Amino acid sequence: MNPPDEFTLPTISSRADTQSTSQTHPSGADPEVPVLEADLEAVLDVPITVTAILGTKRMAIADIVRLSAGSVLELERQVGEPIDLYVDGRLIARGEVVLADERLAITMTDIVKPEK
Repeated sequence: MNPPDEFTLPTISSRADTQSTSQTHPSGADPEVPVLEADLEAVLDVPITVTAILGTKRMAIADIVRLSAGSVLELERQVGEPIDLYVDGRLIARGEVVLADERLAITMTDIVKPEK
């Protein structure tokens, strides 16, 4: 299975249907852009940490100090189970590990909707 060349995340709703488009950003941004869209524009270049969790394992410290090169560490996740993708500590998606240009990559299989 080849990974897609490009992955597009779902678009973020600007809630324009519930907010008057005549309301503009207080900074004087484009009057045709609703406040929420203008606010989002301001943070699009902010770097964030993306973490893919392949699996976890609870171990006693005594077992950890016995680990050496070649030790096998069995994770608590089964082969074929989706991995979790976090952005700044918040679960945003699940996916499958794939190989893309000799590097590990993730094919998104499920976008997690935030809980309200």
